[in-house]
Amino acid sequence: MKLEFSNFKIYLGGLYLLVLLLAIYFFWSTFDLEDLTSYELIKENRETILDYKNNNILFLSIIFLIITVFLNLLLCPMLLPTLIIGFIFGKWLGTLILVFGNTFGGFLLYLLAKTFFSDLIEKKFKVRFSKFIDFFKRNEMLYFMSFRFIGGGGTPYPIQNVLPVLFNMSAKNYVIATLLGIIPITFVTVSLGSGIEKIIDQNAELSFFSAMQSSEIYFPIIGFFIILITSFFIKKFYFKT
Repeated sequence: MKLEFSNFKIYLGGLYLLVLLLAIYFFWSTFDLEDLTSYELIKENRETILDYKNNNILFLSIIFLIITVFLNLLLCPMLLPTLIIGFIFGKWLGTLILVFGNTFGGFLLYLLAKTFFSDLIEKKFKVRFSKFIDFFKRNEMLYFMSFRFIGGGGTPYPIQNVLPVLFNMSAKNYVIATLLGIIPITFVTVSLGSGIEKIIDQNAELSFFSAMQSSEIYFPIIGFFIILITSFFIKKFYFKT
């Protein structure tokens, strides 16, 4: 029975990897990243996008919440999706969608990694993150929340999601630490996306100087530097060797 369950885990894990690779192939063969980030294209379609959002706010919120969950499962970097959601939904609703979507998506990815890829993750990351593991074991929720707050100290977001596999973090602590830890940086990044929408609304060209003249842009940037400075002290006092 144990051997059969082990084989089942291998098959299911292999299926997940296959879906992941197919999704990546579909994305890059269907969408042009240059078009997705084209300022002129975004400007031309802004009113259509926002009108549709205003007329279908609940439906679209649920759709983007589900998309956020799946992007986490597909190991997608979240910077561009966060800016897009901030652009469409604004800073408050956008932050709400992303915080819950990233928390739930990250948690599902953690469960998948813990169930099917724990040996691989331990082999790849245990030595590299051994210092963090020692901290997490002292108070896993507090330290992982701090780790989330400082952006994982530069660790890519998908790796942050699976790192607790190394110290077998409880589901409850994972969800609470992630939910609270990602709020500040999520809000700041969403605000930048919302600020870009406001600049377009004023029919201004998006440039460094136009951005710096808009409080919708420079306040989030100030917030980012506050988080950066706070992160420095958190690393210094909580993660000191």
